[in-house]
Amino acid sequence: MNSLCKRQTRQVFRNLASHQQHLLLACAALVIVGLLAFGWINRYFLTSEDGTWQRIQQSGVWRVGMDPSFPPFDLLDGAGQPTGFDVELAQAIAARWGAQVQIVAIGFDGLTDALLAGKVDSVVSALPYDPRLTEDLRYSSSYFEAGVRLAVGKESPIRGVDDLAGKRLAVEWGSAGDAAARKLQRGDPTLQRLTFPSPQAAVEAMLNGAADGVLVDGVTLRQMQGEGADLLAVGAALESNPYVIALPLAAYTLHEEIESALTDFVTTGFLNALENRWFSE
Repeated sequence: MNSLCKRQTRQVFRNLASHQQHLLLACAALVIVGLLAFGWINRYFLTSEDGTWQRIQQSGVWRVGMDPSFPPFDLLDGAGQPTGFDVELAQAIAARWGAQVQIVAIGFDGLTDALLAGKVDSVVSALPYDPRLTEDLRYSSSYFEAGVRLAVGKESPIRGVDDLAGKRLAVEWGSAGDAAARKLQRGDPTLQRLTFPSPQAAVEAMLNGAADGVLVDGVTLRQMQGEGADLLAVGAALESNPYVIALPLAAYTLHEEIESALTDFVTTGFLNALENRWFSE
């Protein structure tokens, strides 16, 4: 190869190296700009005010969406006014802020849309946690577990699903409890699954000795306990269905205040007392 070709070849490689360096520098610059922008966005959102909380503080009113058709959580009293477990829970939370609760009656299917549209500040209405909406809403911790529970008589030696081998388990046919029982049965074929047309019938079968235990949802369980049924819930929920408070995604201060209230209500026993009162006869 003559000297001219060698010089031209070296120049080509120099040009390629130069282009690569410029490309790397450009990529590095984009990364730096992206990191700076991300940091700015984080600082903006972390330091911006919670508009929902500001409005509550300024007006002294917490607008709560509720469907008053699900006793004992949400219902109307003789005068047509909302009452129930959720109403008193919301009032107790608002009292900590020196605010009043304004109940906005909305059909259950429209509660989330009303919250997203800004028509209410929060939803307190026996609302189950929905992981599909966590990118659009904030949820509080659970204040009531409505999922499937194992219940037995208070004198029963059964203290959990591990004690169900060879036992008879009553369920409402086609319910979440039925599905949970089928799952348990696959793990232990000695378990007998007895189906009934309603959760009340399944509970009655257990109380009458036709079954050793019953799988029932948390609401029915507490209602029947409140009516005096000799029922004891044992173990954790087999299929969890927690009731939570929903609020706007940007309402981070409001979320902190609600969490603080719920934590205190558990510690002081207020939440348990509220549950006992509304599920008693």
